[in-house]
Amino acid sequence: MSGTLRTLPWGSGGLGTQDHQRDMYLPALRGHPGFTVVEAAAGDLTAAIAETGAQVVCVCAPPAERADRIVEALRAGCHVLADKPMAPDLAGAERVAAAARETGLVCMPAHHHRFGAAVQAARAALAAGRIGLPWNVQADFLVDGGDPCPQGELVNFGLYPVDVVLALTGQAVERVHALPGRDPARSTLLLLDHAHGLTSTITVGRLHGTAGAPGMALHRYRISGSGGVMDVDAARPGAAVRTASGTRSAWHGPGTVGRMLTALHTAIVTGRPPEAGPGDALAALRVTGAAARSLTLGTPVPLDPSEA
Repeated sequence: MSGTLRTLPWGSGGLGTQDHQRDMYLPALRGHPGFTVVEAAAGDLTAAIAETGAQVVCVCAPPAERADRIVEALRAGCHVLADKPMAPDLAGAERVAAAARETGLVCMPAHHHRFGAAVQAARAALAAGRIGLPWNVQADFLVDGGDPCPQGELVNFGLYPVDVVLALTGQAVERVHALPGRDPARSTLLLLDHAHGLTSTITVGRLHGTAGAPGMALHRYRISGSGGVMDVDAARPGAAVRTASGTRSAWHGPGTVGRMLTALHTAIVTGRPPEAGPGDALAALRVTGAAARSLTLGTPVPLDPSEA
């Protein structure tokens, strides 16, 4: 398979008021030379795939039915880009992972922050041993303003920094201790014990907002190792652009979603394993699920290492 891939967007459901299909994926797909967006009149997914000859489906079905639609697309012979979360629970994510294995097709969860230029550079530097063996990661993922997620910001944002820490270090999480922030609905502190003695601390949430400056407030990682310390500002390279209508962030070059689409296209046309797959979504979901249980119980929650 080569060239431009016929891509069918399916669904516009998300957490709270989110519509990642309309606001994030469709603009990026239309601007990427590797994809051609196709539209269908059919009302069900299998018929829409047959109608358009789609090779890729971008699934943003409502979370409760998302896993079903991903599996349906895979079984119809299409590669999939799956909105985050790939499934609302582990059972759904495991069904998706099984279908991807059986079909051999690419199923990429939209954990796009791992594709940021700064994160990718840090990942390469860590793999090259630039700071020796990493023993601690401190991370902040804080969004300024916007619509609060009804299910809480741990469910909404938690997968992103957890996935980045796992991608950076490659060390599975063995125990999760979650503590509520000052406003529990908006922020959570995650204390993670990883394999081989690595620990990480992740602050994730949404701020009440600064007038005229919505968007990412902090997205950074400080990684301490046996041979030094690495600071990663994942919100760079970027710039704050102030206009008459307000302030927005702008990227120099492709943003994280565009870089994710390039990785998806490369995996499909070359047959090489994708940089992110259902197993990564499962690993991150296990951590955020354990964090939710930890918040309820008030104690650390161990994870079964056999599931990592």
